[in-house]
Amino acid sequence: MSHPIPTGVKLHKASRTLELTYADGRSFVLPAEFLRVHSPSAEVQGHGKPVLQTGKQNVALIGVEAAGNYALKLTFDDGHDSGLYSWEYLHELGSDQERLWQEYLDRLHAAGASRDPDVSVVRVML
Repeated sequence: MSHPIPTGVKLHKASRTLELTYADGRSFVLPAEFLRVHSPSAEVQGHGKPVLQTGKQNVALIGVEAAGNYALKLTFDDGHDSGLYSWEYLHELGSDQERLWQEYLDRLHAAGASRDPDVSVVRVML
């Protein structure tokens, strides 16, 4: 299946979202935190063993650049700017956003970790 190229890309700084619109009328609004924790970078994807990203609840997108005709380079305010978000990957993130987000929340819970950068979860074994 061919993944469409967005006809519009808008960075909404106030709401910390990236909006992608498509010729078929579909659109996706992807929060910065969601994009950050699903970065295609080696730092996050871990060369086949993904590294759980924690404390990214307040992260913001500060830059969006085209990378050729096939991807976007996103820059986050935590300094992360590696990994190219291909049109295909962005479409997959948008199409599967609900499932991917829930899986992320489940992994956080299982690891005893938090989205909040100011919270450290401590497990007490009784």
